[in-house]
Amino acid sequence: MRLVEPLLLFLATCWGVLTQLSLWFLIGAAIAGLLHGFLPPGFVRRRLQGVWGVVQAVLLGVPLPLCSCGVVPAGIGLKKDGASKGSAVGFLISTPQTGVDSILVSASFLGWPFALFKVGSAAVTGLIGGWLTDLGTRSEAARNDSVAAASCRTDGTSKTWRGMLAHALDIIYSVRYWLVLGIAVSAAIEVFVPRQGMESIGRMGTFTASLLMLAISVPLYVCATASVPIGAALVHAGFPPGAALVFLMAGPATNTATVGAVYREFGLRTMLIYLTTIIVGSVALAQLFDWLVAPGAVTAPGMAHEHNSWWSISAALLLAAILAWFIGRDVARRWEKRFRRSNGSDMPAFTIEVEGMQCQACVHRLESALRQTEGIDSVEIRLEPGEAVIHGAVDREAVVQTIEGAGFRAGRGSS
Repeated sequence: MRLVEPLLLFLATCWGVLTQLSLWFLIGAAIAGLLHGFLPPGFVRRRLQGVWGVVQAVLLGVPLPLCSCGVVPAGIGLKKDGASKGSAVGFLISTPQTGVDSILVSASFLGWPFALFKVGSAAVTGLIGGWLTDLGTRSEAARNDSVAAASCRTDGTSKTWRGMLAHALDIIYSVRYWLVLGIAVSAAIEVFVPRQGMESIGRMGTFTASLLMLAISVPLYVCATASVPIGAALVHAGFPPGAALVFLMAGPATNTATVGAVYREFGLRTMLIYLTTIIVGSVALAQLFDWLVAPGAVTAPGMAHEHNSWWSISAALLLAAILAWFIGRDVARRWEKRFRRSNGSDMPAFTIEVEGMQCQACVHRLESALRQTEGIDSVEIRLEPGEAVIHGAVDREAVVQTIEGAGFRAGRGSS
């Protein structure tokens, strides 16, 4: 019985985190789908490249009201459409820290000096992170330039609503496990980490309090607007305003799900640049803020931020259903593969190379087409290295025609 109450509290907290992030995450995925569909082919690749590409990405991201989990799908979508890694990372760092709603709430809670400094901090860290990313991945960008030019537009459907929806769902699919993990870790921190003694730490100075804020905020999910009352409460409890600034920068810009998604989509080097920029930048700017701004310029009335509206609950239910569908399908595929092995039927009839697949949306479209082909018992599509593994008594030429009918090219190599 002693375990039941903490478990129920943990599950309730998971639901609370889900209702906080779902609406913004779905909006971010929708924005990625719309950008992918409506922007001309090559537009993102032409504009969001190099030093000025990072500047434009940051200027685009600062006013957008997207939180860290909402900006992830939008940022990944920019990268998939050909933006440089630096531009995408600059967008990922700067966007979740601010937003029109967050700026106004910050001014209301903590004063305009704090709000404007926060906007400048988001822009500065976004620019530095983006430029460092481009410098650190320059050779990698040169190798992948031709790949970036080939956006997932093989059959011309990306400009339809169906194509844009497929792209948005592909973004969600790419971070499905990291998102679930992030929700669980955030809830565990909120439930099990003790909160007593916070005031005494605040009296140790900006630097010490900033390190504590980093330890809490980097893995924790909190949206930019929702974090403002928490930051105001910290200032009211005795924390230096600079430490609250660290929380308001690192909290919205990072969490377990975001860091995992950046690692998954951009690689280890880019993830380390992303994290280092936020950590070092937020601590340095916290020191600068407390040195420049008088404590009396920061107010801290405090207020609650509710996420129990019908639209938040509806978004949470929708996102939970999408995640359950994706994860359930993964489990079904693993069981299907295990069943074939246990029955000695795991040897494929043949494998065909497939050219033109750029993302999981391509994989889903080709898989659906092949499963409808007569004679195919099961099919496994591999995005890397780009091939279709066919199980069943089916003519190879029929499979080739299906692949080409779905908008891809069947390679000559097969086995």
